[in-house]
Amino acid sequence: MTTLFNQLAMGTLTALAGVSMAHAGEAIVTDRPDFVESSDVVGRGRFQIETGYASERTQADGVTSRTVTTPTLLRLGVNDAIELRVETDGYVRNTLQDANGTQRERGFSDVSLGVKWRVQEGDEAAGKPGLAWLLHVDVDSGSPAFRGQGLRPSLRGVAEWDLPNGFSVGVMPGLLIDKNAEGRRFAAGIFAVTVSKEWAPGWHGFVELAGQQLAAKKNGGAVVTFDTGVSYLVTESMQVDFAIARGLTSDSPDFQWGLGFSIRF
Repeated sequence: MTTLFNQLAMGTLTALAGVSMAHAGEAIVTDRPDFVESSDVVGRGRFQIETGYASERTQADGVTSRTVTTPTLLRLGVNDAIELRVETDGYVRNTLQDANGTQRERGFSDVSLGVKWRVQEGDEAAGKPGLAWLLHVDVDSGSPAFRGQGLRPSLRGVAEWDLPNGFSVGVMPGLLIDKNAEGRRFAAGIFAVTVSKEWAPGWHGFVELAGQQLAAKKNGGAVVTFDTGVSYLVTESMQVDFAIARGLTSDSPDFQWGLGFSIRF
């Protein structure tokens, strides 16, 4: 029995060591803080948490809205091409102020279940982009004040090019299905472009134009923002980040900012 236990223990340690060696020297790659997703997956047997604090402010028609959320993404690697994902805005606190006073709502947002499939690994020397597909379904699981209507699927494609001198470019078109205030389903477009650069060891900055929702006015309109931010690689498996965003359309939040923390196991 002791011999069998020793063999099992050694086998487990060897397997874990193999996973660690396979990933040694590979820096964490996150889907935050920009809107465009990465084309990379976390890798077989890897678990990654990306979370943070986000604040949003909008003022229109004499009403000021302030919203605080705790956006969180959980990523689990099935193999070297596919990962499973659970995403949510987490805890939500919304404050509305107008001439009549202040109203507050607190609760939790819906959860989104998804999968990312990396179709092609990028190759800078060959000019070949990294390619991936992301399929998500938002589930009406949040608190009543922040709950959506039914299941809302979305499909996004990502193309990501690594360029000389530490630059990279990412493009993400997509389509989402949602319901408007009248309960009618509608389709909306997604299109975003980001440019990032490594400007010092461990430091990355980005600028981005993000069409997070491109829809008719009755369906929420066009939500388009200009985003910029920075991330810092604390270790190969840990990252912190900061980002700000400015709304470019009347249906977009006026101003957003956020802090983030990501860790890979």
